Amino acid sequence: MSSPPPDDNALIAERREKLAAIRAGGVAFPNDFKPKHRAAELIRKHGHLDNEALEPMGVAVSIAGRLMLKRVMGKASFATVQDSTGRIQLRVSVDAIGDAAYAAFKHYDLGDIVGAEGTLFKTKTGELTVKVDRMRLLTKSLRPLPDKFHGIADAERKYRHRYEDLITDDTARARFAARSKTLSSIRRFMVEHGFMEVETPMLHPIPGGANAKPFVTHHNALDQQMFLRIAPELYLKRLIVGGFERVFEINRSFRNEGISVRHNPEFTMMEFYAAYWNHHDLMDFTEEILRHAAREAAGSAKLEYAGVEVDLESRFARMTVKEALVRHAGVSDAEAGDASVLRARIGALGAPAPSHWTLAELQFGLFESAVEAQLWQPTFIVDYPVEVSPLARASDTDPSVTERFELFITGREYANGFSELNDAEDQAERFRAQAANKEAGDEEAMYYDADFIRALEIGMPPTGGCGIGIDRLVMLLTDSPSIRDVILFPSLRNEA
Repeated sequence: MSSPPPDDNALIAERREKLAAIRAGGVAFPNDFKPKHRAAELIRKHGHLDNEALEPMGVAVSIAGRLMLKRVMGKASFATVQDSTGRIQLRVSVDAIGDAAYAAFKHYDLGDIVGAEGTLFKTKTGELTVKVDRMRLLTKSLRPLPDKFHGIADAERKYRHRYEDLITDDTARARFAARSKTLSSIRRFMVEHGFMEVETPMLHPIPGGANAKPFVTHHNALDQQMFLRIAPELYLKRLIVGGFERVFEINRSFRNEGISVRHNPEFTMMEFYAAYWNHHDLMDFTEEILRHAAREAAGSAKLEYAGVEVDLESRFARMTVKEALVRHAGVSDAEAGDASVLRARIGALGAPAPSHWTLAELQFGLFESAVEAQLWQPTFIVDYPVEVSPLARASDTDPSVTERFELFITGREYANGFSELNDAEDQAERFRAQAANKEAGDEEAMYYDADFIRALEIGMPPTGGCGIGIDRLVMLLTDSPSIRDVILFPSLRNEA
């Protein structure tokens, strides 16, 4: 029978006693040690050498990191420290650092941050190691780390105490390094294609740019209600009016909605707008963005997600909402155009469709219920109904639908774009319809934005715009099952 785990409170108390003794002896948290090397750099430069070649070179190193392993063996011990790039082993001996320093080392705890200086050599097992001749405690850790072999098993603890997760889980660090690569690769790609990065407000007097419920706050100095932005769209289009023909923003947006494996109330997306582009141009370019990001961050545009291949290398499929229903929802072409059939199918899948829904809305409703989850390989769905696309330009050939697309991969939406509505009178009418819906109780309906209408009245050139969900893209590129796995500090309920 295994022994019970040590009591954390007792361990913390013991560590506090050690810290008190350190304080009594001098500076407890020194800030004058400057490491000159990183673990990964040392391994890259010297890891291929055998000890016969390495040790005579007398490679002097200075390194700092968190103590992750410690094996005390009489007068010579081994330890492993971890810095931001990886881990490296230390050999600590009483002969090299002296009796007092070695006695202090034996009382170091896992989690302590130490600085060490010495020379490189290889052990008999071939592990690159620092033969330490000077060692200092830089930060005393007062709380024990999670189990060094199993890490954190409780998912909520990983999200709530991300610092522990990053310390103990190599895959977590790799995941967020991939996120950083994704963002930097997209930025470079956009700039290389003539887009200017801009910043627009996060506090809005009128929430706009998407159908979503906003977070509401109050600005004391202005004495007015404000909203955390749900999307930067209307401000970015104002910049198109102002003469910047290609703009993009990697932004944080906020929507006061539920939390799930694919939704977090605070999220990151990239929106871009280009004058004289239409929705076809946007689809082509969105493909290129995702393909480039995958190659840069994951090393390949052919990925595996949840054990199934996802091919971003090949041209993405494109189909209309109606075509998707025929192909994936088991309805004929005639049935896809029959409102009564669609209404019955929606009702059979769950809640009945609202009585006022048009044929186009019924097609879209059945698509969301029956088709979306089936779209594993990259697929653009086009021809969305006007009723659910209040900012998109209507088709010249079929005014009931818009020049809008959404991109689906692994059964979820990754991007939403359209030829922008630049007819001020049409946009004003759609805003009025949205405002009526809000008055009728639709909390996600848009407000009437008079200043945006004024901007359109100045004149916006034909424009295409698209938003790409960065969090979901990183989920795909890192094979992560939940959006919380790719957001460093996801939204969580307060601890009791």
